[in-house]
Amino acid sequence: MGENLDTAGFQTLKVSESVDRLLVQLDRPEVRNAIDQLMVDELHAVCAYLERTPKIMVLSGTPADPETGAKGVFASGADIAQLRERRRDDALAGINSGIFDRIAKLPMPVIAALDGFALGGGAELAYAADFRIGTPELRMGNPETGLGIMAAAGATWRLKELVGEPVAKEILLAGKVLKGEEALRVGLITELVEGKDLLAAASALADRIGNQDPLAVRITKSVFHTPREAHPVIDTLAQGMLFESQAKFDRMQAFLDRKKK
Repeated sequence: MGENLDTAGFQTLKVSESVDRLLVQLDRPEVRNAIDQLMVDELHAVCAYLERTPKIMVLSGTPADPETGAKGVFASGADIAQLRERRRDDALAGINSGIFDRIAKLPMPVIAALDGFALGGGAELAYAADFRIGTPELRMGNPETGLGIMAAAGATWRLKELVGEPVAKEILLAGKVLKGEEALRVGLITELVEGKDLLAAASALADRIGNQDPLAVRITKSVFHTPREAHPVIDTLAQGMLFESQAKFDRMQAFLDRKKK
């Protein structure tokens, strides 16, 4: 059994870990979890660990607090104070696009549990996940053009793949912010639950993924994101690998044994 992720120095993320998953909570509630350089650096550390030790990741924000009345928030976007000072060379460095792309390419699936604001960079972080679950209070969109910039960390191409060109253009070019029900209707999220049930729903989805063979899940995710021209060759080669795995024999034998009963 390997060592767990060392989060001793983390300041912007709260992390808990179990055998098959990592729960990562964005934790800058004083600025609505705005994504700053330190959060990016800590997310890189999380990715480095998950690349070495593949596990399901559940990404969430600050939950609502019924006692104080504070609303939940995933991430309100990039830190505008830092963004205001960035220049051309900072943009060319792809600070946010680099970490979001790394998250999208993690070996095991990523689940985004979304409540409250998921705007700008926060929305683009969610787009990079494999699954998105939201609440009725979710507000999701890309207001970047209203700030004189563009959504340059994945929205211009991921959003079109997720919801189609007409809806993507309404979000990117006209500043439309989707509420939870609208996000569900256009397929941007796959499940709508109350805020108090959000993490439980994400955990239930992680359980369903965890019930699959981990190697089969990893290879399927990788093949799924392979360009069209690589198919069907990549499918055949990947299946050849899985046909030799012990899990394939064990799981199929267990299936046959159940049928006999």
